Amino acid sequence: MDENNETQQTRFICTANHGFAPFAQEELRRLFGSVKSTVLVSGEVFLVSVSYTWNEIASMIAKQAPIFVRHIQPVAIEIETDELVSGLNDLKSYVLAQQELHDTSVSLQVRKSEHSLSEVNAGALREQMVVDWEELHATFTVQDAEWILSVFVSADTIYAGISLPKDNISDWSGGAVRFQREDSQISRAKFKLLEAEKTFGIDFTVFRHALDIGAAPGGWTSFLLDRGIHVTAVDPAKMHESLVGHPQLKIMRKNASEVKFRDNQFDLLVCDMSWSPKQMVKLVKDLLYSLSPGGTAIVTVKLMHKKPMALIKEVIASFEEDQMQLQYAKQLFHNRDEITLHMIKY
Repeated sequence: MDENNETQQTRFICTANHGFAPFAQEELRRLFGSVKSTVLVSGEVFLVSVSYTWNEIASMIAKQAPIFVRHIQPVAIEIETDELVSGLNDLKSYVLAQQELHDTSVSLQVRKSEHSLSEVNAGALREQMVVDWEELHATFTVQDAEWILSVFVSADTIYAGISLPKDNISDWSGGAVRFQREDSQISRAKFKLLEAEKTFGIDFTVFRHALDIGAAPGGWTSFLLDRGIHVTAVDPAKMHESLVGHPQLKIMRKNASEVKFRDNQFDLLVCDMSWSPKQMVKLVKDLLYSLSPGGTAIVTVKLMHKKPMALIKEVIASFEEDQMQLQYAKQLFHNRDEITLHMIKY
């Protein structure tokens, strides 16, 4: 950094899955060194101050993707107020002065703390802002916007900033990726693969044969079948009745430790078992011979103790011993006390 950057403090808001903010803060300390932070939503959202510019922050995070930091948003203005209307008037003046927002597409993302200046919910507050800011002549959209305008309303301050969608880690508000639940959906576990597909940029339609370890009741299996993949599902428990008899599905009601396959039989291996990390790693590694070189593995790692950083490092190192190259390690929005690994066999 040059001398100007050494004294410049940039503030931004970070979001993690509930309860994992301390680990997100630790990631930021490892990345930026000195980090000052203030809690906005307990265990989940916090305000950070570091000695880098916003562009430097976004660039550094893009190069070293964090596991637990789910979303970031810049804070270019802080409006301290005890009255919402006057605060929104000041915010409007700031927004209208941002020439890049005029006559363009904008994703207006509004969030608030539990005890905030606004008595209405974030959605209603957003709609109010859209109406009030008609002078922008902007097209307000949820996704695929040219700019993101982030607003966070706390008990005494309105924080706001403008960014490019690529710089927020996730272009969803707070990184909360929402999917419509289908009537025929077997379980919410399907959302994990839907989010992984989007977040990791995986094209599941290129795969031909998948192995789903610990498949029951079949949330991930149903997703893979929807993508046209032939699936071998391994689990001693019953699969959902809607899947039984599917022409592209082979069900093996056995423990994963009891099955045998051909070498390089599959080009995709997935595992979402509620087992200890040690057990999961052993089961998956024992079946990696059936994954072809260049094949993809997607597994969830349950974080079952108080040192997730060390556990994740250990799990990744163990997989790397068996010719697995890590592409992404991420706690997705639809992960709970777990993370998702995306790996490729070399």
